[in-house]
Amino acid sequence: MDGTIIDSTPAIVKYWTRVGAQINVSPEKILATSHGRRSIDVLSILAPELANWAFVCEQEGRVPVDFRELAHELPGSRALLQSLEDVSAPWAIVTSGTTPLVQGWIGVLGLAQPKHLVTAEQVANGKPDPACYLLGRERLGVKVGQTLVLEDAPAGIRAGKAAGFKVVGLATSHRIAELIEAGADWIVRDLDSLRLKKWDVETRECEIEIRNVLVR
Repeated sequence: MDGTIIDSTPAIVKYWTRVGAQINVSPEKILATSHGRRSIDVLSILAPELANWAFVCEQEGRVPVDFRELAHELPGSRALLQSLEDVSAPWAIVTSGTTPLVQGWIGVLGLAQPKHLVTAEQVANGKPDPACYLLGRERLGVKVGQTLVLEDAPAGIRAGKAAGFKVVGLATSHRIAELIEAGADWIVRDLDSLRLKKWDVETRECEIEIRNVLVR
């Protein structure tokens, strides 16, 4: 979601600044390792007493409400999602955010609503553990070889590769060297480099064209 479909970095900085004030930890320390990771995993280290879903969901649910003007869709994301929707091709959002956070941003930005959504509270372990992507593939009802992961965070890239999938790394939030180290199969600037070329209803296979590849 974040860093792939939307950029809500300023809002997340505000979020962690607010949470950091509650736990007496600087936002700089939190933000150094929080991107692509679940809030509950960050809090389990910095403030175990607050590492529960009630607190995390309440805090994250406030972000799209309180900081709605600080997020925007990333290039190509709306067009790609809509092209998948138009032909009923299976796609899912698999994210380290909670359901209130994701649904809040989808509503604020008016993005396509995924039929399949895997959020932080639905898996025992967050990225780079592959559990979230394995669950996403299961819900989509597709094979390993039919699954393509789109990720901006090294932790997410590692999760996708650990699940056995091909991964497109997006250079929207991290250095290209970090995406290479994480194991991305292709690296592009953003989703503007991807388009749905073909959808076969019988085999349930998509053909995705990847253009303007930075690294392969």
